[in-house]
Amino acid sequence: MNNEFNRTYLTLDGFVQVHKYRYLYFVIILTLYILIIIFNFTIVYLIWTHRNLHEPMYIFIAALLLNSVLFSTNVYPKLLVDFLSEKQIVSYSACLCQSILFYAIGGSEFLLLSAMAYDRYVSICKPLLYPTIMTKTTVIYLLVLAWLLPPLVLLGSAIHYSRRKVCDFSLAGLFCNNSIVNLLCVKTRLMLIISFFIMCNLLVLPVIFILFTYTRIFLISYHSCKEVRKKAAETCLPHLMVLLSFTCLYVFDIIIIRVDSDFPKTARFVMTLQVILYHPLFNPIMYGLRMKEIYKHLKRLFCPCKVKSRY
Repeated sequence: MNNEFNRTYLTLDGFVQVHKYRYLYFVIILTLYILIIIFNFTIVYLIWTHRNLHEPMYIFIAALLLNSVLFSTNVYPKLLVDFLSEKQIVSYSACLCQSILFYAIGGSEFLLLSAMAYDRYVSICKPLLYPTIMTKTTVIYLLVLAWLLPPLVLLGSAIHYSRRKVCDFSLAGLFCNNSIVNLLCVKTRLMLIISFFIMCNLLVLPVIFILFTYTRIFLISYHSCKEVRKKAAETCLPHLMVLLSFTCLYVFDIIIIRVDSDFPKTARFVMTLQVILYHPLFNPIMYGLRMKEIYKHLKRLFCPCKVKSRY
C-alpha cells in the first residue's frame, strides 16, 4: 500500500509553519484571489461594453487580463485546499498537469505581449497602414496563436515527463512548476534539449522581439513630433512594465531550480508568495490607471454621481 502511495503522490514541502498560520494564510490568499478576479474582470467588462475600446490594443489587454485570471486559477484553488489540509500532497499526474499549465499560460502571456508590441509598432510607426494590417482577422489569428502555440510546444515535454520514473517524492515548493524535474530518477540529454527549446520559443524569442519592437518605436518617436512621443509613452510604457514584472517571475522560477538545495526554505516561501500574488494584481491596476481611455470609463463606473442628469 505504501509503495503504491509513494508512486502516486508527491508531498509539497515548500510551506512554512502552515499548521500554525493555516487560517491566516487561507484568508489572505482567498481575499487576494477574489480581488484578482474582481480587478481583472472589471477592466475586461469595460472593454467589452464600450465601443470605443473595441480596438486591437484594448482587445489584447482584455486577453492579457483573462490570462492573469487563468494563471491565478491554476495555482490558488489548490493552494487554498493545501492551507486547510493536514498533509500538502498532490498526485504526480495532477502535479505534471499544473506544471504544464503554469508554463503554457506564462508562454501565452509573453506571446500576447508580443502581439501588443506589434500592434503598437504598426500604430505608431505605420499609422496609414494600421487599418489594413491590424484587421479583425489579424487580431483573431494572433489571439489563437498566443493561446494554442504554448500548449503545443509543451506537449512533447508533458509526454516525456509522464513516462519517466520518479525517485524523489518531496517537491520543494508551494505548487508544481519546473522543479518537478528534480524528482525524476534520470535526467536525460533529451530533457535538456526540450527545456532549451521551450525556453527559447516561449521566453527568449518573444522578449527579444518585444525589446526590438519597442526600441524601434522609441527611436522613431524620438525623431517625430511631440504628439507621437506622447502617444508612444502613454501606450507603450504600461506594456513594458508588465513585461518586466512577468519576466522577473520567470527568471526567479528558473533560478530557484538551479539553486534548489541552497535556497533557504523561508526565503523561497516568501518570494514564491510575492510572485504569485503580485503580478495578477499588477496587470489590471497598471492598465486601469495608466491607459487614459480605460481610466476614464473606470471613473464613470465608480463615480456615477459626477455624470450630469438629463433632467
